Amino acid sequence: MTRILAIDTALDAVSACVYDDSADDLFVSETIVMQRGQAEALMPLLDRVVSEAGGFDTLDRIAVTVGPGSFTGLRVGIAAARAIGIACRVPVVGVSTLAALAAPLILAGEPGLVVPAIDAKHGSIYFAVFGPDGRALVAPRVATVREAVRLLGTGPIRMAGSGAPMLAIEAWSARLTAEVVGETGAPDIGYVARLGLLADPHGAPPRPLYLKPPDAKPQDQSQIPLAPA
Repeated sequence: MTRILAIDTALDAVSACVYDDSADDLFVSETIVMQRGQAEALMPLLDRVVSEAGGFDTLDRIAVTVGPGSFTGLRVGIAAARAIGIACRVPVVGVSTLAALAAPLILAGEPGLVVPAIDAKHGSIYFAVFGPDGRALVAPRVATVREAVRLLGTGPIRMAGSGAPMLAIEAWSARLTAEVVGETGAPDIGYVARLGLLADPHGAPPRPLYLKPPDAKPQDQSQIPLAPA
């Protein structure tokens, strides 16, 4: 029996659950939809979830979404997961946000490609492409919607994530068979837990998966005007 705490703060929600693989069931889970304030909301939420599931000393592993997603959200979730892992002396694994969005579509066993897509703003998306058997065909990347459609072949295509609606519109304009069938917000935290159980702690470190630089950049010191002496 392995009991895993899963944490997700990558997108517009703060979620956590405790999952037991022997029962194939969630002991307890909680999700708060929010765009800001993850840092303040996460620790009280984790305390509620883990306390209801029996306490931190019952955990065997921690899983956390590592992106793509919000820079601030990722840092908050990964820092919490690492701290809990150190305190509980259990391994911590990273789970791709795109893989978590794709997982329920892959398990549905329908024909065609599975494409999780997250809105990256300014007409771009983070996306990946999986075959119906779960094999990765296109690694996670950032691209314009039009560039992404060029990599999708002839379809059919099943999509999930916040970028799926605009990707579907572009696919339809290219005469591809496509539909949005999965979550268009944050991934189901239960699938984050299941993927975390399958992950190799040595091959899936809890490190942020950044596919593009942050929109806000620190000012170059050389550009700051100096006061006269």
